[in-house]
Amino acid sequence: MKCTACKHGETKKGKVTVTLERNEAIIIFKDVPAMVCQVCASYYLDSATTEMLLKKAEEAVRNGSELEIIKLKAA
Repeated sequence: MKCTACKHGETKKGKVTVTLERNEAIIIFKDVPAMVCQVCASYYLDSATTEMLLKKAEEAVRNGSELEIIKLKAA
């Protein structure tokens, strides 16, 4: 797919690091599958991945985490 950010690059499957802030917590997800622009490195997550990250972030906040780093396992 054509990158909507830079309008020049094509996206390819890759892995990225996603950082979310919830309340006072910072949750870092490593090895997140995404479509990554080969020119500007913008990335796009599918809806299932986005939903999973948000649920894991909410769980971390409920458990009282201030900083959590989660490495996703290969599916």
